[in-house]
Amino acid sequence: MKVFVKKSIEQLTSSVDAEGSLKRTLGAGNLIALGIGAIIGAGLFVRTAAAAGEHAGPAVTLSFIVAAIGCAFAGLCYAEFASIIPIAGSAYTYAYATMGEIVAWVIGWALILEYALGAATVSISWSEYINKLFDGAIPYEWCHSPLESIMVNGTSVHGIANVPALLILAVLSALLIKGTQESATVNGIIVFIKVAIVLVFIAIGWQYVNPANHTPYMIPANAPDVVLASGKTYSYAPFFNHGWGGIVSGAGVVFFAFIGFDAVSTAAQEAKNPKRDMPIGILGSLVVCTILYILFSWVLTGVAPYQDFMKSGKEASVAYAITTYMHGYAWLSTLVTVAILAGFSSVILVMLMGQSRVFYTMSMDGLLPKIFSDLHPKFRTPYKSNIILFIFVGLFAAFIPGSVAGDLTSIGTLFAFILVCVGVMLLRKTNPDLVRPFKTPLVPLVPILGAIVCALMIISLPGETQLSALVWMIAGLLIYFGYSRKRSKLGNFADVLPTASDFEKK
Repeated sequence: MKVFVKKSIEQLTSSVDAEGSLKRTLGAGNLIALGIGAIIGAGLFVRTAAAAGEHAGPAVTLSFIVAAIGCAFAGLCYAEFASIIPIAGSAYTYAYATMGEIVAWVIGWALILEYALGAATVSISWSEYINKLFDGAIPYEWCHSPLESIMVNGTSVHGIANVPALLILAVLSALLIKGTQESATVNGIIVFIKVAIVLVFIAIGWQYVNPANHTPYMIPANAPDVVLASGKTYSYAPFFNHGWGGIVSGAGVVFFAFIGFDAVSTAAQEAKNPKRDMPIGILGSLVVCTILYILFSWVLTGVAPYQDFMKSGKEASVAYAITTYMHGYAWLSTLVTVAILAGFSSVILVMLMGQSRVFYTMSMDGLLPKIFSDLHPKFRTPYKSNIILFIFVGLFAAFIPGSVAGDLTSIGTLFAFILVCVGVMLLRKTNPDLVRPFKTPLVPLVPILGAIVCALMIISLPGETQLSALVWMIAGLLIYFGYSRKRSKLGNFADVLPTASDFEKK
């Protein structure tokens, strides 16, 4: 069937450095910084408290370890693929080579949940925090969507447009159009700022850790119910709300905090030495962030009892812990807000970059219109794709409430991770003699464990999230069969593409 047609490794790599392709400007350090820039963002500051309060308690540190293990297995598989196929497109490209066009399309469609919708949602959060930093100086109407309203002195005030969210998207989109190296430099500065602030919180907060808050370490099944601010009661009795079940469920929640390391692979075609630097960038950023996450979550749950995060804090959980239990450090609360803004900025930057590169590759394959692969004559960046993305993501951010759940972003990414793990095993079987600059160890054990851990995290996510993801996938398949399948270069013009035998003749 044409929908399962595969692209050979030779076809994938033949045009990597062809004239008119993306410009190679990134080194290993840039790639690690890109990974950290995408990973450390809203997840660390918001998801840690959510997972601790609702599922894992102080054992959220173990949730981070479970999520990190799943990411490490997937990361090793990504590293092997990135060293073999140094092309923009990430999991989409890898699936095209191992499982066929329709599976590649499904992954590419799933990555929109991670990159485009993720960038829109984070930009809305950026708007909320910038307004908080300036004590609400921005009028409500100009930092909320028309679908949101608030009561002021008995009068209902409706939003008009979220201008700050639109502004940050415009600035970062312009930076991406200007050049990948310039974007990487700005990202590196942002990463330095936010990592420094995270380290300051860990160092100072360590002195305020109360051992009683870490006892018991896992939430017991008979933990008292918590009365929420809304008046509703939250019970820890369900399996996924306490003990090891809570740890696994917490891993599914904090997994959102790890999303981003795979975005490094979307920059493979812009790496100077991808066979060496891509594995370093993917695995290096993952290791650094995992260590920071474990230390951060240990300190946060030691400073404030996990039950507090059900009643207070929420989005501003870290600032709440500082002002409530770390007296005299109000300035640190302000710094944390700055770190969150920096984190949001770098996440948006890398997400927009990743999405444009996935679109670039899908367009080169004919599955999306050619406009997504048009490069700027001077900057060699997919500028039209960046402009279209800004319009799409900007409309969403400016006029839609920030209610897109992080869980929906997570499920799309987890699905891509599972297929990448499966892809490594398939490629080892179908092409065992292929030169692999980086080899995933213990195949098939590592890929199988990676797929299992990611699948468990998908199962632990809410049913409505799983249903929403299913609807999204069905919409994607309709587009594929209605547009992309008919225009696929590989599916319809395979006779004009180079094959393995052509390369052997050369």
